[in-house]
Amino acid sequence: MLNVSRAVVPVLGLGQVVAFASSYYLLGVLADPMARDLGLDPAAPFAALSAAFLLSAVLTPWAGRLIERRGGRTVLAASNVAYAAALLLIGSALNSWVLLTGIAALGFGMAIGLYGTAFSVLVELKGAAARRSITAVSLIGALGGGVGWPLSRMAAEAWDWRAACLMWALAHLAICLPLGLTVLPKRPRADRCATEAPAAPVIWDRRMLQMAGIFAGAWFVSTAMGAHLPRLLVDLGMSLDRAAWAAGLMAASAIGARLFDLLVLHRSHPVATARLGTLLHPAGALIASVGGPRLAAAIAVGQGAGNGLLSVASGVLPLHVFGPDRYAVRQAMILTPARYLQAAAPAAYALALDASAGFALAASSAVCLVMFALTFGLRPVSAP
Repeated sequence: MLNVSRAVVPVLGLGQVVAFASSYYLLGVLADPMARDLGLDPAAPFAALSAAFLLSAVLTPWAGRLIERRGGRTVLAASNVAYAAALLLIGSALNSWVLLTGIAALGFGMAIGLYGTAFSVLVELKGAAARRSITAVSLIGALGGGVGWPLSRMAAEAWDWRAACLMWALAHLAICLPLGLTVLPKRPRADRCATEAPAAPVIWDRRMLQMAGIFAGAWFVSTAMGAHLPRLLVDLGMSLDRAAWAAGLMAASAIGARLFDLLVLHRSHPVATARLGTLLHPAGALIASVGGPRLAAAIAVGQGAGNGLLSVASGVLPLHVFGPDRYAVRQAMILTPARYLQAAAPAAYALALDASAGFALAASSAVCLVMFALTFGLRPVSAP
């Protein structure tokens, strides 16, 4: 088995930081100036981002097959080019249609350049022993929002939003692309030859359906909280300033949970990690509901920590249950429903919040409890 270079994990992690900062978190500080300059409704850029999520969902199964045929290193390089092309289109947009097309085109990069591809590189290199490396990449990648928003804001304030987009395009082409091609090892020739013959299709089974349900629920709740957490906290009685501060605890808790898994839980059963992750959001919601405004921040902590553990589980649970064989294809299939639900989450959760904050918390907690139930019966292929 190949020894993974010490630089592989940092390079993959850096790539995830740049990928998330230049896609998921790009509009957090740039949407308003984009809309203002081009005479758009402020919601229009976010509608285009939803289109990017949908495009990513459509392309995800194809991306898994592409990784299996070409290897994660090659697909990550292609994602850098795809991200850069979309960002250059956004940054050079002279009218609203070009801008919205560029934002939607980020979906190509999302489909082939996020965690699934990075995890596949590690599984190609380390096989079933990739858990700690997957956790480490997930930990570094969690900095995407914390790093992306300030850097985008600094570039926009120093120049404008176009310069911020060009900055991220340059990061993909001048930093991530050459680092990936230089540091990430090529897939072993034996593995390349093994994928030249047409492979039998991966068939859905009960365990894959269970995992698809777990991660679809996780991504739905995570995206809903990312879009609406400050409003939810205000509806629970917090002031707007305190709500903005408390919402920041979600990102910090996600990083802390990943670090806890890396240092403490890495020898535990991956199902236990997933199971714990599903319960932290309902626990935070219960504390927030009982404690009122004084303890409302518990929902941010619970959601962040739970999402951090479930992000790790999305990489290690398919590996634990099915092993490294056909990992890229199987994981892409499992995560495809999550990508579709992610696109619908902000609008759906807005309707729940319009009813009441309590109803919204009960709904997201119910989703998590269903996810908890789905963690039972996930035994490895070799288990009796």
